[in-house]
Amino acid sequence: MSTANSVSEKVITTHVLSEMKARGEKISMLTAYDYSMAKILDSAGIDVILVGDSASNVMAGNITTLPITLDQMIYHASSVQKAVNRSLIVVDLPFGTYQGDSREALHSAIRIMKETGCGAVKMEGGEEIADSIKNIISAGIPVMGHLGLTPQSINKFGTYAVRAKEEAEAKKLISDAHKLEEAGCFAIVIEKVPATLAGQIAKEVKIPIIGIGAGGYVDGQVLVLHDMLGINKEFSPRFLRRYADLFTTISDATKHYISDVKSGDFPNENEQY
Repeated sequence: MSTANSVSEKVITTHVLSEMKARGEKISMLTAYDYSMAKILDSAGIDVILVGDSASNVMAGNITTLPITLDQMIYHASSVQKAVNRSLIVVDLPFGTYQGDSREALHSAIRIMKETGCGAVKMEGGEEIADSIKNIISAGIPVMGHLGLTPQSINKFGTYAVRAKEEAEAKKLISDAHKLEEAGCFAIVIEKVPATLAGQIAKEVKIPIIGIGAGGYVDGQVLVLHDMLGINKEFSPRFLRRYADLFTTISDATKHYISDVKSGDFPNENEQY
């Protein structure tokens, strides 16, 4: 059996991710929000599936991630969990379910774990949510952090521009990464920061750093599935590499189907009872 096959068959846990960082193996992570897509990603060998609050954008058509609810996240995560045999499933705690109240944060995380069967939760923020992270971890729930550009705070920052370009914000980002590690996070997503800064953090902390728009010096990468597959054509940041053009593929297939229905070509004699 090849090394690639043996790796792809290994069930991914938070401990496995730590081992991957230790041996220098990059971690692959993508979002998924439904059974069918999650089944494809898991069978392809993705390490981590993020049930992201980006479902608010790509599944529900909202402009920001803020409107999605805990119940909706649980629905998406439950659908994903049914499809997955190997990948670690991480679920975003949505806006308003953990900020400022560590008891509500714990309650929200417990609901996700009990009602979805997924493996971990993800939370945006640094030192200001450290107490909530500690409470959740003390209940036996793994937490992935998220620093840099934090979409749930878009109304605070007012822009999706690159974060931590100035020295003061860069120092806080480094400090927050250490605080999240100390609080017990098993990994941290760092979004849209200078590559050298993200690489510095990856070297300084023992836990895996997963980048999105944070360069190649980190321990792994994550993208939104609909962006990576070219289903979403409107979003084109520098960090995005499209691996397919499914918008065109699906559109062309739909047009072909419409044409065949209109012409009477579908169904033919072999496609009926």
